[in-house]
Amino acid sequence: MDSPTSVGHFPDDKWQFDDSVTQVFEDMLWRSIPQYEVMRQAVTDLAVQHTTEDSTIVDLGCSRGENIARLLSVLNGGCHFLGIDVSEPMLDAARQRFQSADSVTIERFDLRQGYPAVRNISVTLAILTLQFTPIEYRHQIVRNIYKSTRPGGCLILVEKVIGATADIDSCLRDRYYDLKGQNGYSTDEIERKRLSLEGVLVPVTARWNEELLKSAGFNQIDCFWRWMNFAGWIAVKEQSN
Repeated sequence: MDSPTSVGHFPDDKWQFDDSVTQVFEDMLWRSIPQYEVMRQAVTDLAVQHTTEDSTIVDLGCSRGENIARLLSVLNGGCHFLGIDVSEPMLDAARQRFQSADSVTIERFDLRQGYPAVRNISVTLAILTLQFTPIEYRHQIVRNIYKSTRPGGCLILVEKVIGATADIDSCLRDRYYDLKGQNGYSTDEIERKRLSLEGVLVPVTARWNEELLKSAGFNQIDCFWRWMNFAGWIAVKEQSN
């Protein structure tokens, strides 16, 4: 990995996307997200398939800009990218990364306050982002995404989820913690991160997320990736008649 190691970088207090997390973020994702490269490639492929010329791709919670970088290398012009986040360290890293890319704009925007005034959006990415917003805001956020998406465009959503029952959820979490241990994290580090994320990362069930997409207006929805307590969906806005 190009990123410095995240082993030993877990906070003692509530989780924040601060400077220390920003520096090790890609390594942290690689160690913490199952089938990380498989998921990332699937997101890229689906986004490319639904991108139209002169349209905009919006990355909600863009962090250091990994989604945008991958798409930029494939599409190589022809569309515009907007990355938004609320973490200043992440925004600074993304701005530095794309300082020479005229087609990329990085902005600070809080989705609880509304939605960016962007036209002709073909693809919106919400990759491990919605789970960090309070549940009471999620319907309006996804509704705003739907309204801002051009017909035939899509939302690609990836989230950590909880099991349908307490027993199933416990089983999924155990397997997930096993994976993190295999990827180099100690039992103490895993527990410290779990505690720091309580009340900050709030997952819901896969069914809840699917109902959220439906209630926002999307009528073509499918799960394109799933590993234990992580899942990804594509939701396509119907073409105009």
